[in-house]
Formats: sequence, structure tokens, C-alpha cells
Amino acid sequence: MSTIAPAGQGRRRRQLDATFIVGIALVVVIVVGAILVSTVGRNFFSPGNIRDILTGMSVLGFVAIGQTLVILCASLDLSVPYVVSLSSLIAADLMAGNPANIPFAVFVTLAVAAVIGLANGLIVTKLKVNGFIATLGTGLIIKGYLDSTYKGTSGDVPWEFQLIGATGLGPIPVSTLLMLAVALLAALFLSRTRTGHQMFAVGGSEQVARLSGIRTARPLIAAHMLCSIAAALAGLLLASRLGVGSPTVGTQGGYDLLSIAAVVLGGTLLMGGRGSIWGTIGGVAIFAVMDSVMSVMQVNPFLKDVVRGVVIVAAVAIYTSRNLDRRRPRFGPGGSVAAITDARAAETHSITKEGAKR
Repeated sequence: MSTIAPAGQGRRRRQLDATFIVGIALVVVIVVGAILVSTVGRNFFSPGNIRDILTGMSVLGFVAIGQTLVILCASLDLSVPYVVSLSSLIAADLMAGNPANIPFAVFVTLAVAAVIGLANGLIVTKLKVNGFIATLGTGLIIKGYLDSTYKGTSGDVPWEFQLIGATGLGPIPVSTLLMLAVALLAALFLSRTRTGHQMFAVGGSEQVARLSGIRTARPLIAAHMLCSIAAALAGLLLASRLGVGSPTVGTQGGYDLLSIAAVVLGGTLLMGGRGSIWGTIGGVAIFAVMDSVMSVMQVNPFLKDVVRGVVIVAAVAIYTSRNLDRRRPRFGPGGSVAAITDARAAETHSITKEGAKR
């Protein structure tokens, strides 16, 4: 029993460390951004600018939350931009300008997204197709449907639903509050449910998780379904803002690569098994602050991607160096591959046992 507890505690400390680093990085970005914005005679902390930053966080935040769950399981989802576009179209078409249709339209939109996520999960787990390829193929199928069915915007979102994307409490948009509520639910799901604990275990080592008695297909399928549902929420929000559905709104936003970048920037390992929802929200916030600062300073739009790329590479380099430092002592005197395997098995057993108790 004494070997199990330290493994679980070490995992929590690593997650807290990564989230803490993201928090420090966000504060640094805000301070530097405020200084740069002041050089052009603007106030970074004005209500309007804060509102713009928070508004920019909401859509990407929804997609990144779902992407976090998938990446924790050592998978990826490249179909999210097409799910976003499809969701906006389904919602706008079903609403047809009638407020009475809003509940039904939202339900159908989320149900269709869940089916797409279920398909992704089954392809990955049952057909053993790599998540990158599986979701890319699913995304292309959706893209083909959108391109052949829609020639432009479609549908009509009623004014009552448009209020979600247009109103706020002071400088805080309602859409951002909804995104943070979903982030809280996702964080509780990961920390308080058996499936959430199993996602960490499967991402850490699927083989060890299977030997520990975990049905590895279930958490992977759940992660893909929740990821597609989160993308559908982003599509609903975009439909609310635009007043119509659009077949290109997801791809134009580049939410597939940006969501992965935000997750990685937030400290989640791309190989899975380690990360946090709040770290991802911090990564989304960093991108939103950088975009706001560069927009105020009228930076060339093409240079925005350069800055994003530099920040992502720097962040991954920092995380990688920290992970290597932690692993070196295991190969020192008394360390062995067997010891590492035993430690992973003990940690997986601890996660599963803790999840079962909860």
C-alpha cells in the first residue's frame, strides 16, 4: 500500500506544477501585453478590451475542453472544425427563426454530435485505427457532406438565442460564463468519476491499464463523444453570434490545430496520461490575450501565427525538460525498466481504485 499512495500523489503534484506554470505564464503575458498596449495609447484593462478577450476565449475554450479529454487518452480529434460547422447549420435550420424550436434544435444538434463522437470512438477502439487518421477521415466525410449540401449560410437563429452570444454580466460575456461552467463540469468529471480516472490511466499506458482490469475502450469512446459534444456547443455559440449557420465557420477558425495547441500549451502531454482542464483554459487565455494585444497594435495577421508557434515550441520545450529531469533518477543506481513498469502499474491501480471508491 505504501507504494501506491506516493505514485498518485506524485501525479497530482505534476498536474499542479504544470497548471501553476501556465498561470505564471498568463500573468507574464498580461503584464507584457498591458505595457505594449500602453505604448500605443490604449488601456489594456478597459472594459471593452477585457470583453473582447473573454469573447475570444469562449468558442476555442469549448473545443479545447473536449480536445483535452481526447488527448488525455493519448488520442486526437481532427474532426472538430467540421462538427462545429455542421452543428451551427443543424441548429439554425431547425430553429428557423422560431423561439419555440430552440430546445428541440439544441437537443438534436448535441445528439448528432454525440453520434459522430461515438463513431470516432468505435473506429479508434474497435477497428484499431489511429485517432489522428480516424478523426481526419470522419472530418473529411462531414466536409464532403457540407460542401455538397450547402452553398452558403443557412437557417435563421431567433433573437432570443442570439442573446447568448451578445449579452453579458458587466464586462463578462454570458458565453464565457457558460464555457467556464462546462470547464468546471469537465474538471469534476476527471477528478470525481471512475471514467475520468480511467482516462488518465489509459493515456498513461493502455497496456498497463488493460492488465489492471480497465476496459480501455469505454474511456476512449466517452472522450471522443464528449469532445464532439463540446465542439457542438461551440457551433451553437457561433450560430448565436452569426444569426445563421455556416458550412465554413469551423474551418475558418482553425479550431482543430488551435485547440490542440491550447491543450499542449496548458501542460497536457500530447502522449496522454497527464494534464488538466484548468491548464487548458489558461492556454486558451494566453492565446486570447496575445491575439488582443497584436490586434490593438495592428500586427500583421501572418505574424500572429509566428508568435503562436514560438510560444507553443517554447512551452513544450519547458515541459519536456521538466519531465526528463524527473525520469533520470529512475535510471540511476537501483533503477530499472521493471521498476518503472511496477510504478506505472501501481499508479494505474491507485487511479482505478480511487475512482471505484468515488
